[in-house]
Amino acid sequence: MSDEATRRTVLAAGAGGVGLLAGCVSGTEGEAESENDGSDEPTSVTMEPVGTVEFDSPPETWLTYEIDYADMGIALGVGEGLEAIGEENRYLTQYYDELGIPYAEDPQALWNGGVDKEVFYDLDVDVHLVDPNWLEHNSAFGLDGEDVDELEENVAPFVGNTIFRQTDEWHDYEYYTMYEAFEKVAQVFGREDRYEAFAELHESFLEEIESSLPPADERPEGVLVWAEDEPESFTAMRISDGGTANKHFRDLGIEDAFEGTDVAGRSTDNSGEIDFETLADVDPDAIFLSERETESREEFESGLVDYLRDHPVGGDLTAVQEGRVYRGGPIYQGPIYNLFLTERVARAVYPDQFDGDLFDRDEVSAIVEGDL
Repeated sequence: MSDEATRRTVLAAGAGGVGLLAGCVSGTEGEAESENDGSDEPTSVTMEPVGTVEFDSPPETWLTYEIDYADMGIALGVGEGLEAIGEENRYLTQYYDELGIPYAEDPQALWNGGVDKEVFYDLDVDVHLVDPNWLEHNSAFGLDGEDVDELEENVAPFVGNTIFRQTDEWHDYEYYTMYEAFEKVAQVFGREDRYEAFAELHESFLEEIESSLPPADERPEGVLVWAEDEPESFTAMRISDGGTANKHFRDLGIEDAFEGTDVAGRSTDNSGEIDFETLADVDPDAIFLSERETESREEFESGLVDYLRDHPVGGDLTAVQEGRVYRGGPIYQGPIYNLFLTERVARAVYPDQFDGDLFDRDEVSAIVEGDL
């Protein structure tokens, strides 16, 4: 265990229910009633690795790095208070447009060849929905524990847990499922009612999915990889990894074809790079390509899939020959992304079982708007 991880674990354990007191100290303080339904009630949340954080009133402005937390905030109806995200290309607003719900249209990107500490001061938000260890243990960001402590003391608290994957050695504390983390975010904003409505909808959605899945022996073994448009190598990710990035595969009964091999999923310390020969040795039933969300199915087919068909090794892969190469989804997904993504993959992989809308768009929109 690293010194920084140890220090944060001790801080969390020592919170003792008292926690870190956080007022809404950004430039929005004193403005008219906010997105939080006019509630001025104190709120608190306890989440690893920070511990308990208390707020005088629900935060009005916020930022995140990982887009799964952005999606959670938007699902709770506080999307217009989102000031910054990690990377612009991972902020997928087409789903919000389809639902007709409010969201921040142009949040600032924190990543710009690194992460500048001064940007946090400039933004001056009420809460950072970020796992502080995610910032500290990614050397490309250029931040260390002292920087994070300074921001926590001078700007706003951190609340968050890196949940999209479970392959990082520094993450030696509790993980949360998507909906466990979502509940914590709801507590931050004092919007547990919206969380509960989403959780109920999600449970019904999964029950319908499960009841329609084909028998286990008719479900594919697949691999999840990232690749350039004309790749000679791939970045492997593990469907069997418990992170939220792979929730839709687990819910759809898709097994990990890398299971039993020495292929490790990508992490902070491991690039996860594999070549065509490794992919051919595994020869999965299905191949899922991560982070192709800006492409339509037609664009994906005429680009990367056609390239694989014409490749001397790729063209011999079972998944390519049988037309089972799919867009796999973003690495960050919250409750809204997850509904759309699970629906899309279900219809693509199991066309005989699933067709049309698998969840009620109007019901989702109503929950976000607070029409409960």
